[in-house]
Amino acid sequence: MNLFDIFKSFPDQDTCLSYLEQVRWNGKPICPYCGSDHSYQLDNENRHRHHCNNCRKSYRVTVGTIFHRTHLPLQKWFMAITLILNAKKGISSRQLARDLNIHSESAWRMGHQIRKAMKQHPDLLTGIVEMDETYVGGKPRPGKGKSKRGRGTKKVPVIGMVERN
Repeated sequence: MNLFDIFKSFPDQDTCLSYLEQVRWNGKPICPYCGSDHSYQLDNENRHRHHCNNCRKSYRVTVGTIFHRTHLPLQKWFMAITLILNAKKGISSRQLARDLNIHSESAWRMGHQIRKAMKQHPDLLTGIVEMDETYVGGKPRPGKGKSKRGRGTKKVPVIGMVERN
């Protein structure tokens, strides 16, 4: 996914919150404080805010995630995730700040939160991991013109990762 897809898929905060609710709760809100599913949605102004009947706390879908207590729009968070994942050799917090038009301290925190979330499944590949990419597809047919090489090709990209030992 690229930045254009992020803008198209998540044009505003409401769309981002709806997406997070669908991914995290699948239509049935669960209180992050007590784990109860006995809650109700608050009024129309706070459409994405819920109130738990057991512990009597109100919450949003962002509680307990890397987006909790942020003042930045979720669209910028989604763009930051895309930039970090798409950067082949990583991205600095200053470059992230320039790309998202935010302070460098905010970009530094975002980068750390995103990397921390990426480390939540350390048992997948551990130690030294080797990674390579290639493009799979046959040679172009005669008369179809010259084909591009590398990232400009119409071939299918394939990425392989292996753990040493």
